[in-house]
Amino acid sequence: MTSGPATPVITTERLTLDRFTLDDAAFIIELLTDPDWLRYIGDRGVRTVDDARGYLKHGPMASYTAHGFGLYRVVLRDAGVPIGMCGLLRRESLPDVDLGFAFLPAHRARGFAVEAASATLAYARESLGLNRILAIVSPGNAGSIRVLQKLGMTPDGIVRLQTDGEELCVFATV
Repeated sequence: MTSGPATPVITTERLTLDRFTLDDAAFIIELLTDPDWLRYIGDRGVRTVDDARGYLKHGPMASYTAHGFGLYRVVLRDAGVPIGMCGLLRRESLPDVDLGFAFLPAHRARGFAVEAASATLAYARESLGLNRILAIVSPGNAGSIRVLQKLGMTPDGIVRLQTDGEELCVFATV
């Protein structure tokens, strides 16, 4: 639940992408404790409403303030139901902004990730003036790799976000 309708940052045929609020805590718990999130993105320690609010405050909401963009809540336009997140992240360990996305299991393999990510890339170019966007993905995450390929992103190397972290595949816009 949110505290009223949010103004969409991005609108597509089936989706709206808008800024997270603290009222999205229950949804964040559901998304960040999904087994695929934990496997491919990592455990953010979000188990309670307070944990989720902390994640939102120090993650997406802090990014909106610092950079003017961040991860957005993806909502089905016709139902008003949140189904995932998609947006842009600025990481100190990467030379360019990167695209991130994650969806609840019931909403995968239905084209929502491609639709949301494609619109996010257009927003990055047209509204934010960003020409080159990266995406990082775990080598075993075949679904996300397919999404990046459908977006026209191409392999651009390997990176570790932390010295002892997993090697991640880097994709880049052309």
